[in-house]
Amino acid sequence: MSDMDLCARLTAGDLAALADAYDQHGPYVYGVAVKVTGSQTYAEEVTQNVFTALWEQPLSYDPSLGSLRGWLVSRALHESALRTKV
Repeated sequence: MSDMDLCARLTAGDLAALADAYDQHGPYVYGVAVKVTGSQTYAEEVTQNVFTALWEQPLSYDPSLGSLRGWLVSRALHESALRTKV
């Protein structure tokens, strides 16, 4: 499924689209968060927050600016960096 298709489904409120996005990209988001935070617990929180943000504000991702994976990982990096400063 393309990023644009996922984005359209998320925007329409399709909860299965969130599950599809998580299945496709969750391991990458979690892996980045573990690497940056050094904590599985923080990485789980970061991953949850990233996908919650995608669900709550699907239009914040713009497919014309890059891949969904890149956007999710960028959010994970940002949030993970905040966690390491706590």
